[in-house]
Amino acid sequence: MLRIGNGCGFWGDNLDAPVLLAQAGGLDYLTLEYLAELTMSILALQKQKDPQTGYAGDFLDVLARLVPVWKTQPKLKIVTNAGGMNPRVLGQKAQALLRQQGLEKKIAVVTGDDLLPNLDALLAHAPLTNLDTGEPFATIRSRVVSANAYLGAEPIVRGLRQGAELVITGRVADASLAVGPAVYEFDWAWDDWRRLGLASVAGHLLECGAQVTGGLWCNYLEAPDLANVGYPFVDMEADGTFTVGKPTGTGGAVNRETVSEQLLYEVGDPAAYLTPDVVCDFTKVRLENAGPDRIRIADGAGRPATPTYKASIAYRDGFQASGTLVIAGPGAAAKANFAGQMLLDRLARSGSAPARSQIECLGSGDSLPGVLPRVDAPEVVLRVAVHDERRSVVERFTKEFAPLVTSGPPGVTGYTTGRPVVREVFAYWPALIAKHLVTPAVEGLT
Repeated sequence: MLRIGNGCGFWGDNLDAPVLLAQAGGLDYLTLEYLAELTMSILALQKQKDPQTGYAGDFLDVLARLVPVWKTQPKLKIVTNAGGMNPRVLGQKAQALLRQQGLEKKIAVVTGDDLLPNLDALLAHAPLTNLDTGEPFATIRSRVVSANAYLGAEPIVRGLRQGAELVITGRVADASLAVGPAVYEFDWAWDDWRRLGLASVAGHLLECGAQVTGGLWCNYLEAPDLANVGYPFVDMEADGTFTVGKPTGTGGAVNRETVSEQLLYEVGDPAAYLTPDVVCDFTKVRLENAGPDRIRIADGAGRPATPTYKASIAYRDGFQASGTLVIAGPGAAAKANFAGQMLLDRLARSGSAPARSQIECLGSGDSLPGVLPRVDAPEVVLRVAVHDERRSVVERFTKEFAPLVTSGPPGVTGYTTGRPVVREVFAYWPALIAKHLVTPAVEGLT
């Protein structure tokens, strides 16, 4: 039996969760998942400014707090994608931190996902056409800030076979963080599609942390002590069958609904969930109750992996800002729309009409139009957002909120936080790249 737990679902997740899970979970492996598409562009810009950055800095804080746990559980291994755009530097900093705390651990770093250094050479063999729109890559080439392939579990397994107790990767598929330990421990073949499929299901259920243990559950009020939600683990057997659970005494819930909701999270075709390691068929998955806060995954299916990696590319796409005001009193939504249109009309009159704009009256049904019913609320939050390639236009927009306090409709409040902040926009460009053009590398630190 192999127990893999995940203590982090994204960069910004609960800092206590990895420590509490490691303390109480009885884990063989702790995985920590930090990366999203936007995160990679942020890390890329950090690295451009300072070559010693570009990784998820929270990991070092978590690692420092895990040292006492690791000393009492020396067989525990950690796998994380916190390396972001700079796995090697993070590995070196982690090694130094552990040594300062009197702990010597073998560390492996996985690189090769970063396509940017060789991007122009790769373009001769990979067009990187936008998967959603069919647009040619040439339209954004000069504005690209990051380009990464979603690697699979194979380099993680290589690192573990080298004796690593801490594996730090860059961009790998989320589920692969759990697939790697399973393949390594059970010595599965890379064409054992059924087992790889089950392991990917396990990784997919774990990847978002507390989302499978009661977070975002439709019946969240039935989850006891959600403030103390336990983060998940899976107990996996050599045939790939596994049980999802959480540490005893923690809050939240693990049941058919929480597991089903996470199983279908971010899934396009349930019969063909694509990962770098395997194509999973979620329609074959069976969920069985296995006791309090335990769900057993008894079946699943996998097919050969595709010959391509997903490439996640971010590029500069102008500037944006959004601001809010509270509008209270009779006809609050109508007054909010009136005030928002006043703001945009003033921008146009000044010669600063933005390329894109949106007025929302939050509280009246605008956050999910067509889903939430329209209501005549006694107060709403007016939110106006704009986007334009010209920073000057967006900056002018930020100066138009305060005048509404005295020149707009009555009932305006909530204006004491200052002007909105202008932010650079990074747009997402999904593409595919042939696996043979990407070379994952594994480096052991000494």
